[in-house]
Amino acid sequence: METPPLISLTTALGAGLLVGLVYERRKAEDPSIIAGLRSHMLATLIGVVSLWLGLPVFAIAVLLCGAFVALGYYRTSLADPGVTAELALVLSCLIGGLALRSPAVAAGLAVLTAILVFAKTRLHRFSRELISNREVADGLVLLAFALIVLPLLPDRTVDPWDLLNPARVWKLAVLVMAISALGHVALRLVGTRWGLLVAGFFSGYVSSTAATAGFGKQAQAQPALLPSAVGATMLANLASLSLFVPILLTMSPGLLRETRWILGAAATVLVLGAVLGLRFGQHVDAPPPTAETRMFRIGHALGFAAMITAVIVVSKLLGEWFGPGGALAATMLAAMAELHSATAGVANLYRDGVLNEQFAHWAVVGLLAASSAAKSLVAFTSGGRAYGWRIAIGLSGMTLAAALAAALIR
Repeated sequence: METPPLISLTTALGAGLLVGLVYERRKAEDPSIIAGLRSHMLATLIGVVSLWLGLPVFAIAVLLCGAFVALGYYRTSLADPGVTAELALVLSCLIGGLALRSPAVAAGLAVLTAILVFAKTRLHRFSRELISNREVADGLVLLAFALIVLPLLPDRTVDPWDLLNPARVWKLAVLVMAISALGHVALRLVGTRWGLLVAGFFSGYVSSTAATAGFGKQAQAQPALLPSAVGATMLANLASLSLFVPILLTMSPGLLRETRWILGAAATVLVLGAVLGLRFGQHVDAPPPTAETRMFRIGHALGFAAMITAVIVVSKLLGEWFGPGGALAATMLAAMAELHSATAGVANLYRDGVLNEQFAHWAVVGLLAASSAAKSLVAFTSGGRAYGWRIAIGLSGMTLAAALAAALIR
């Protein structure tokens, strides 16, 4: 019989040492804990040795470990009805067995187990005090849409004209909800320390047009906030621009490779605008979302999916009837109302061969130009001339940088 690998034995021993050390430090505060340093080290060694002897021996060892844990729980259940310590001891045995087959995975699981045990108080506070029932409900809805609804949708075109892929469109709807939820969580975590700039960046994931209007109204009501409001608007548009990456990766990864320098040039100008706003602006507290604020709007995400579907259908039909020019005209008009659905339309046209690389480069520039024109008009309307001119110059600079990059691409 071959001896067990040294790396497996040392990994099992180290895993037991790590988890057991955390529990050993807690035993002074909680006498009901049934296993400490030595128990966890022995459990992992039992796991690796028993599996080395054979699968039946390993099964018996796990059952015996479970029996001892049950007896320990029965003895201490009145003092502490929780079962975390007991489950951790059984897991240590299983991790020891896993170390024989995959030492790296076993070591990672041991670290994760130790973190979960050590962060008990923080996790309890997070689940009981920091998140609300509304946030839990929104999170469950997001997980249901991503893990239940999405796998049930066919990942192929389902119409006679070979236009609509339900799974691809739904992925984008889930993406909108997930990014909105991420922005909500980030603002809840950082609070208002960075004021309008943080709020601006994350609001851009929801609607950069709405953010442009909102910060315009704030700048008009408080003129001292004008530089900060402009910087926040640039960051909102930067966040909106960053959504090109997941949308193009979903719809047409090749187009993302073709336009990466165009998008990079546009993003650089927006970053410079945000830096200027940070440099000359004042620190102002922007109210963060509360625990009762919705993490995302299902209607917005579904509307986004419907808009994408309409843009794909209209641009495809116009492309067949009037050629690439007709398809581009449809997406340019759509970009003035919803930039990302128009982006999905251009990606769909490129993937289907309606647009070649040269057309696709300038199509992306056209999308940015159309969206910038619409947002500049919103800025003048909501924030007045001072705010409007600054936003128009910043967004025009973004479009010009994208156009220069497109012209330089061969």
